[in-house]
Amino acid sequence: MRCAPIALCTLACFLTPAAAQLSIDFGTPGVSIGINIGGYPTLQRIPGYPVYYAPGVASNYFFYDGLYWVFDGERWYASSWYNGPWRLVDPLDVPFFLLRIPVRYYHHAPAYFRGWRADAPPRWGEHWGQSWESRRHGWDQWDRRSAPAPAPLPTYQRQYSGGSYPQAPQQAVIGSQNYRYQPSDPVAQQHFQQQRTQAQAAPREQAAPPHRTQQEVQQQRQQAPAQQRQQPSAPPPQPQVEQRQQRAPRAQPQQAEPRSQPQRAQEAPSQQPQRPPEVPTQQPPQAQKPEREPPARGPQGTPPQGKEQASKGKGEEKGRGREKDDKENK
Repeated sequence: MRCAPIALCTLACFLTPAAAQLSIDFGTPGVSIGINIGGYPTLQRIPGYPVYYAPGVASNYFFYDGLYWVFDGERWYASSWYNGPWRLVDPLDVPFFLLRIPVRYYHHAPAYFRGWRADAPPRWGEHWGQSWESRRHGWDQWDRRSAPAPAPLPTYQRQYSGGSYPQAPQQAVIGSQNYRYQPSDPVAQQHFQQQRTQAQAAPREQAAPPHRTQQEVQQQRQQAPAQQRQQPSAPPPQPQVEQRQQRAPRAQPQQAEPRSQPQRAQEAPSQQPQRPPEVPTQQPPQAQKPEREPPARGPQGTPPQGKEQASKGKGEEKGRGREKDDKENK
């Protein structure tokens, strides 16, 4: 029995340095804590505290030192965006000003809060034990006149809701571009440092496929058998496609004809005079009309002298012939 206290003291000595380190890892994927806010919440400052609370959210929802905080009755969670993803925070790392929030601002207070003063902070020492209280000594002792100014609200997040709400890698990039606040709490400092690291590595991750939720993966698995059943019906139209591809080279000259139309249009003027064969047959009568015109007559309508002499010569020859015939008959 005497060895038990010694062993506990030795174990405590080994655990103390580890407990001094922050046990929150903002680099790991967040968890779902059952909070789904449709849009940016309305936040009001708690009088005398550098902390905001959300009167319209049905949970213990706060904003402090650049981060959103939620207490589910047993554990604290933190996030840089109003709707998560959320990271678990160890009770030894919860900031003092969150522990000092009066009970009345817990909209979903746990049962063990009953009987505690509404204008005083919860009795965390009674809930988490003396070991926690000894390590967080002085958490409930402070001068309200020396309270720091609250961190500015990241109102740029109002434009992101529903389907436009970004994933964790995009949150880091958007936050580093729009929110320049430098936190003072160690937990918030660690988060913002990891956020900068994620923002610097974001261009490398853009080439990676987008993150899919479990529901999307299940839907894809359910659709896969249906797609495989539809695959046997797909091969029949494939031969027709191949035949069309094989016939395509034969139809290429026909497809090339429209392209040669400009060239034919250019050559058409030079071939037009030779194309119609009827034009030369109709034109000669018009050109031969002067040759078929009757010979010119004299002033009184008498034929020309040359023709007169020819007719006279022919008459004389006929007369002479007749005289010879008469003589022979006699």
